Amino acid sequence: MTESIKTSVLIAGAGPVGLVLAMELAAQGVSALIIEPRERLEPPNVKCNHVSARSMEIFRRLGVAAIVRDAGLPENYPHDIAYRTTTTGQELTRIPIPCRRDRYMATQGPDTGWPTAEPPHRINQIYLEPILFKHAEAQPEIQILNRKALSDFTQDEYGVHALATGIDDGSTLQIDCDYLIGCDGGKSIVRKKIGAKLNGDAIVQRVQSSYIRTPHLLKQLQHPPAWATFSLNPRRSGNVYAIDGRELWLIHNYLREDEPGFESVDRDQSIRAILGVGADFDYEIISKEDWYGRRLVADYFRDHRVFICGDAAHLWVPYAGYGMNAGIADASNLAWLLSARLQKWGAPGILAAYEAERLPITEQVSHFAMNHAHAMAQQRKGVPADIEKPGIEGEQLRVRLGQQAYELNVQQYCCAGLNFGYFYDKSPLIVYDDETAPAYSMGGFTASTVPGCRAPYFDLDKDTPLYDRLGKGYTLLRFDASCEVAPLVQATQFHHMPLTLLDASGNDSIPAAYRHKMLLLRPDQHIAWRGDALPADISNLMNVLRGATA
Repeated sequence: MTESIKTSVLIAGAGPVGLVLAMELAAQGVSALIIEPRERLEPPNVKCNHVSARSMEIFRRLGVAAIVRDAGLPENYPHDIAYRTTTTGQELTRIPIPCRRDRYMATQGPDTGWPTAEPPHRINQIYLEPILFKHAEAQPEIQILNRKALSDFTQDEYGVHALATGIDDGSTLQIDCDYLIGCDGGKSIVRKKIGAKLNGDAIVQRVQSSYIRTPHLLKQLQHPPAWATFSLNPRRSGNVYAIDGRELWLIHNYLREDEPGFESVDRDQSIRAILGVGADFDYEIISKEDWYGRRLVADYFRDHRVFICGDAAHLWVPYAGYGMNAGIADASNLAWLLSARLQKWGAPGILAAYEAERLPITEQVSHFAMNHAHAMAQQRKGVPADIEKPGIEGEQLRVRLGQQAYELNVQQYCCAGLNFGYFYDKSPLIVYDDETAPAYSMGGFTASTVPGCRAPYFDLDKDTPLYDRLGKGYTLLRFDASCEVAPLVQATQFHHMPLTLLDASGNDSIPAAYRHKMLLLRPDQHIAWRGDALPADISNLMNVLRGATA
């Protein structure tokens, strides 16, 4: 007999994206069921190594940022990015990034002074995911079923009817839900079932990746260790990530255009060339993690009651660490929209904002990542033959290549633009005015209160960042306490829409970008409306905020 259960939201996949989505829903009081084929706490692949500032802000809101910050590399292990002739060879340049011990206090270097209470964090997914999992399963609104795989689903105007298969016993579980979200990775069953297609560039690069164990590498370094160490030499260029800061390392060997496949390149020889060690150096391969860098984005992210997030919706070269982080942003965006609809204050059209907002941003970021991958490939091709030559000539080559590597890559690893610069310019939930949002790059942005932009960061008082005070629904940020707000308060009460009134008058730390007396902020920190007085017809504003015009 087929077992049957019901839930508000069914999530396929208990990776970081699915877990964050469930936690965001739970924070809004919405129940979620996650089904995951892997065992409970079964380690993921050794892939994502970076949690962006925007993701750390989300973790802070969910109450898990401090736990994440305390995990990963040892507290004093440098998070720097080093460029050398080999891992154990001569250093060309270094991008300084504070270790986690100094992360909140550091003031020097390109990766400090972030406009946030939560700067980025370097941590591999094998340490991050268990933290998120344990935090999620402790929430009473969240149920996680491991060793269950989504096998099929149908939908109608009343909900989604899904079938999950037990991996171990072949049992069938019927799950009836209001909404189904596919956070089930690049081979997403959900994406295929709704007919969405991945479009773009199927292969941008190929990387022979090896997860190794060796306690001997640190002893052979000529320079202080780094979180990431790139090797640039004519023989073999690659990258080494420190996983535990002691003996675990992930080595990326970038295949050349004339090398036909992963196994066509001698793995052992390549590892030794990247590390700069001889045949007597001892190491153990734990796993092979070979991968293709792609730039693929689904043509749509939604089919009625079914949505896709993360790698199910987009795949790209993992530069700037924005594969997983973009998926977490997807999840955060979708969660508050689903909550609004399930709690009845959001009109049916509110859900149209997910694709309208996230798909264009995904396209933009995918091009940033692909273009950077091409630029790095050209730099690897152009490594001078005499880069390791002793003497003045070799030193001049090393200085020049070091400067080029720094200038190219500091924007990737200190990517303020990707964190704080993106905006939603075609959303049905935003009241636009005559001002255009400022352009941004991977590394740079201009703080702005143009509707659709992220609200510029400031502290309400010494220990309270603005974002810590945002409500579960909209927040009305008021800089002039004399501004009349009663019509909006009454309208939100009528529609049972949560509204938080936040007065910030008399605050000396308010950024110059705040030129209006009032702004409406969404739970995801983006600005929905601004003005010096409420509109005369409050109903039109309410219709936009509720998605009643979409």
